[in-house]
Amino acid sequence: MVNGIIGRKVGMTQIFDADGTIHPATVIKAGPCVVVQAKSAQSDGYEAIQLGLVEETPAKVGKPLAGHYKKAGVPPTRVRREVTQAAGTESPKLGEEVLASIFATGERVDIIGTGKGKGFQGVVRRHHFAGGAASHGSMFHRAPGSIGASSFPSRVIKGMRMGGRMGGARTTVHNLKVLSVDPENHLIIVEGGIPGAPTGYVVIRKAIKAKKIKVAQVEKPKKGKK
Repeated sequence: MVNGIIGRKVGMTQIFDADGTIHPATVIKAGPCVVVQAKSAQSDGYEAIQLGLVEETPAKVGKPLAGHYKKAGVPPTRVRREVTQAAGTESPKLGEEVLASIFATGERVDIIGTGKGKGFQGVVRRHHFAGGAASHGSMFHRAPGSIGASSFPSRVIKGMRMGGRMGGARTTVHNLKVLSVDPENHLIIVEGGIPGAPTGYVVIRKAIKAKKIKVAQVEKPKKGKK
């Protein structure tokens, strides 16, 4: 059995418990996916399962990729991602479907996606610098300040926090709780936010370092008291 699936971020909502507790949640349309390739240590140097996300609009691919999909016996997909396989389980067959039902309500998952690109930003927004005084005549409002000494070492040290391109990088959010799974509509609802904008592609995998879910404990009455 594979440990992950490809999905698209639908948007955010709220989930209410019976006692009125509110959980911010993200809705993900997960799958359906098909197995395009099974990589092995003998042929590829590592083990992985390549999945393709089946969407409403058919994808157009070139001849090399068309042959890749023809070998698996599946129609071309726009998005392909590699996921791991559960230890001690048989490799899925080419063309086999992977659905949202591989996840269960209450378990922990990791979400991998590309964060929103913010463009070129200064140090105040990018690195949360406080900036200078906002008073009239300050002449130091949102400037970065000193970036190095002139006499020694006479250069800007590597890693100096400066303005630059912000966001748009691959991001992983760990240990999100699955609040609900709807296999019929291919929907997974997880607690909290995930990387990227709505309609962005993400990979949902079983948590590598899953935290234990706390269970409310009932206090036992002390001896001698009723």
